[in-house]
Amino acid sequence: MKHIFIIIFILITSNTISQENKSIIIDKMKYDVAYLASDKLRGRKTGTCGEKKAAQYIAEKFKQNKLSEKGEDGYFQSFNAIIQSNPHKTGKGKKIEVINVVGFCDNQKEETIIIGAHYDHLGRGGHGSLYAGKKKIHNGADDNASGVSILINLIDLLCENNLYNYLFIAFSGEELGLLGSSYFAKNPTIDLQKVRFMLNFDMVGRLNTKRELALNGVGTSNQWGELINKANTYNFKLITSESGIGPSDHTSFYLQEIPVLHFFTGQHEDYHKPTDDVEKINFNGMYSIMSYVKDIITKSAKIENFTYQETINDTQQTPKFNVTLGIMPDYLYNDHGLRIDGVTKGKTADKHGILKGDIVIQIGDIEVTDIMKYMEGLSNFQKGDSTIIKIKRENETITIPITFK
Repeated sequence: MKHIFIIIFILITSNTISQENKSIIIDKMKYDVAYLASDKLRGRKTGTCGEKKAAQYIAEKFKQNKLSEKGEDGYFQSFNAIIQSNPHKTGKGKKIEVINVVGFCDNQKEETIIIGAHYDHLGRGGHGSLYAGKKKIHNGADDNASGVSILINLIDLLCENNLYNYLFIAFSGEELGLLGSSYFAKNPTIDLQKVRFMLNFDMVGRLNTKRELALNGVGTSNQWGELINKANTYNFKLITSESGIGPSDHTSFYLQEIPVLHFFTGQHEDYHKPTDDVEKINFNGMYSIMSYVKDIITKSAKIENFTYQETINDTQQTPKFNVTLGIMPDYLYNDHGLRIDGVTKGKTADKHGILKGDIVIQIGDIEVTDIMKYMEGLSNFQKGDSTIIKIKRENETITIPITFK
């Protein structure tokens, strides 16, 4: 009987310690996101003082966690880029400084895992913003202070396991076209031939009640499929895509023939708007994702050969189009058609009564089965053209005549 009481006491004590550790980490996450998404950083636009303050904060966290400096100037890898205020217009661009923050955990292992997240955002709006009002600070709590916080809080958890070396990179210039990750991939400060895989966190702060978690890039190694399912003891509903090509920083490493995964909790109505604030972040969800990532990495060490493979749909050319409905696709939707996650006020969809939650199933003569077919449909039209849009709204199919604005 005495032994039973001892065992019960140990189990209770262990669970209490675990809960205390979780609470401490979540408090750290809240602090990270609150600072990075505060007005004092003015939206962390690349090339601004706000971006530099964010870079300094991340570098200080790297130093506190005893990471080795792996930039070209301490933790910093800086370079200049020429950007247009509007990439759809030509003319003389503006030169800006882009700063990656790079730290290394050297466990004297043969292989390295890269952990990445971009820390830049949109400043006060302008090109890329979906906000229709006057310029306001876009704090980018989910996009992507959430990803940076997971990166920072993984440092202790991963370095102590001594399974791999770990390179932690906070990229800038992502919102301008993957500038930071592209530069690092072409000017690496470690030997990329010794990288086993790269994990990218971009918008991981809005885990929903269905616990839907998108994992992009599962086709970049034949090991990912079984591994991500075995590690999923967190009741995530995994929504996977094969391609290593996508609108985030993992793409730059996939193009160097490195297996990648991109973690993403989905679009929302605050995306690229001033309302993407810390109060809306699901920190318990972030903690679950961080724990899941740790388990993926731990289980990956048992796999002898973690080989890269090219994904089939990378050669599919993205259709070019000159018009838009003014909607946000629901990237977590994986059924027939394209489900709308948000409608921009004053744009074509809004003016014709198309609503959030509608599922686009046809544009003109093109049947819309997914986002690629949606873009193909748009590519057939110019501003001022008229056509029909078919949507599913609940159990009803509706045909709506529209004119592109």
